[in-house]
Amino acid sequence: MEPPSRVLVIMAKAPRPGTVKTRLAPCLSLDGVIPFYCCLLHDTLALAHSLGDVEVAIMCPRSDVAELAQSAGNQAAVIAQKGDGLAAALASVFAHFSTGRPRRIIAFNSDSPHLPRSVLDHAFDTLAVHDVVVGPTHDGGYYLVGAKASHPTLFANDGMGTSTALERLLSRARALELSVGFVDSFYDVDVSDDLTRLAAELRVAPERAPRTAAWLDQHKGFA
Repeated sequence: MEPPSRVLVIMAKAPRPGTVKTRLAPCLSLDGVIPFYCCLLHDTLALAHSLGDVEVAIMCPRSDVAELAQSAGNQAAVIAQKGDGLAAALASVFAHFSTGRPRRIIAFNSDSPHLPRSVLDHAFDTLAVHDVVVGPTHDGGYYLVGAKASHPTLFANDGMGTSTALERLLSRARALELSVGFVDSFYDVDVSDDLTRLAAELRVAPERAPRTAAWLDQHKGFA
């Protein structure tokens, strides 16, 4: 039986203090950030599986594979990236999954359980008519990127995680003569204001990310 033609890859790290959600330090303690990150990851896995007819995987540093495999259980294959850093991880996603028959591959963040499922469906639809799909963030980066083939030079380690990340990605796509489609702009949960926004949204609609909503409800002042 052939695997699904759609692949969702979650970019993740093992939940260790000092390695995940470090920019939330002003409002989350080291003791708080790890269970919070685990809630985000498990709700993001649930979101991915809610689409149906998709292969779900996690891409992570080699040193994190065993820990994330234990955490994910049978919800996703956990694959070690080649090289260090986010640029290498993204390149690894498309190199790994684009071999063999054509597939539409989307990589997105492990802190995205609040992302509407319709955005992911739209991203896959967009890939049917474009070489690349991108989900921009409001700070000049991107929370989602997809492609149907491996383009190793599309991801260079210059500007990843900065306000010029999207601009540089689009510049490289133009240089490779790749067509680019877009889905709605959204936000990552990176800094205190993002966390406040997420908490407010999940108070209204906790079903979007039930584990995360429950954790935030228990820690209303954050911890």
